[in-house]
Amino acid sequence: MTLGKQVWVKPSSEMGFLYGNHVTKVGLGRITENTTQNQGVVIFSMADIPLGFGVAAKSTQDCRKLDPGGIVAYHQSDVGEYLRNEEEIG
Repeated sequence: MTLGKQVWVKPSSEMGFLYGNHVTKVGLGRITENTTQNQGVVIFSMADIPLGFGVAAKSTQDCRKLDPGGIVAYHQSDVGEYLRNEEEIG
């Protein structure tokens, strides 16, 4: 079963993503080949644990030549979001 396009973040960037930050080139571990710009992606830890969802800010090809601080994937939602917004939801 394939999940579509995926982005893996380095351990040093997991908490940043879980607190609502975008994935930058510095935090990029891997990205599925042939990912296009503005395509929905599933964000994983390097241990293949799903962390959330995002939108590719750059294509796979563009990520290779991106500056270290450049955004690779825009944060959309993550597994910590419920805990941060529990009072508003409940």
